Amino acid sequence: MSLGFTPAVEIYGANADLINGRLIDWEHVDAAGVESDQLKLTINTEGLDGLPSAAGKIGLRVGYLESGLVDRGEFVITRRTPNLFPSRLLIVATAAPFTAKDETEFKARRTASYENTTLGALFRQLVSKHGFSPRVAPELAMIRIEHVDQSNETDMGFLTRIARDHDAVTKPIDSLYVMAKRGQLKSISGKIMADVVLSVTENNRPGDAAFITASVDENERVKIKGCKTTWWDGESGKECVIETGEKPFKKIRKRYANEAEAKAAGEGHLRKASREAGKVRIDAPGNPALAAEGLIVLDASWPSYMQGRWSVDKITESGSRQQGYRVTIEATYPEGEE
Repeated sequence: MSLGFTPAVEIYGANADLINGRLIDWEHVDAAGVESDQLKLTINTEGLDGLPSAAGKIGLRVGYLESGLVDRGEFVITRRTPNLFPSRLLIVATAAPFTAKDETEFKARRTASYENTTLGALFRQLVSKHGFSPRVAPELAMIRIEHVDQSNETDMGFLTRIARDHDAVTKPIDSLYVMAKRGQLKSISGKIMADVVLSVTENNRPGDAAFITASVDENERVKIKGCKTTWWDGESGKECVIETGEKPFKKIRKRYANEAEAKAAGEGHLRKASREAGKVRIDAPGNPALAAEGLIVLDASWPSYMQGRWSVDKITESGSRQQGYRVTIEATYPEGEE
């Protein structure tokens, strides 16, 4: 998308006029996986009689006046931190529908066992009771689960752990709760995302509005080519080993209930290791087209060792009168690419 040059941010919903008129700076975190989107706002409370209410929802739109603003969704205020001098109020809000009462015990830890089910059925069962509409990728939904234990875990923490074995992620998106392979969360939720191309200007210098800086971390320790997973064969009374990929192997400590689960876990761990062998961190001008789970393309203006497609794991966008609108991108190799 074509960007403008005049950064703009707009809060809507509860206390919108007050917040917009007194906003000092803001930060929005959009992360892949179970971490819920978070919004932080700092407002000037000098001369203000009382604090804005924590009731109701607030929303965020960001972008540029010339090219328009993009809606980042609605958030529920979870914390207010007033400061005496200087007179400031920090508002922290989350995209997940947490409430102080927590009527559905979303944050409660529990212990339970589940047998003869599928990953999709288990996900739908636990997510629905908390008021979300579940969405599961078809290739994950039919994975058989003969037996699995939830041990002093929240429902969402438990589901995240199971999904991780298949290199999948879970995340609340508006009223939905989605489980999918990395890079598919937004498409499963109905939000189609196009690749975002990033370019480096010829005169890339600190202080320039278009300045970009980046670093790449290639971790040789995670450049494994195979995984060994184990499962217990009750009939023979012995532990069986499944090798996925080729040497060098990484041994997964967890023992799985059956051969199918062990094989699926090995494939998931291998995909994850392949992606995390390379990580890039980019600080760039704000771009409202960016989002976690999306893909960025570093074009020919970048050094050759950085060029290509990267999968966005996390974006942290922020703005203030002094800073303007900036974004920090954390990304890894997309699945199947290195």
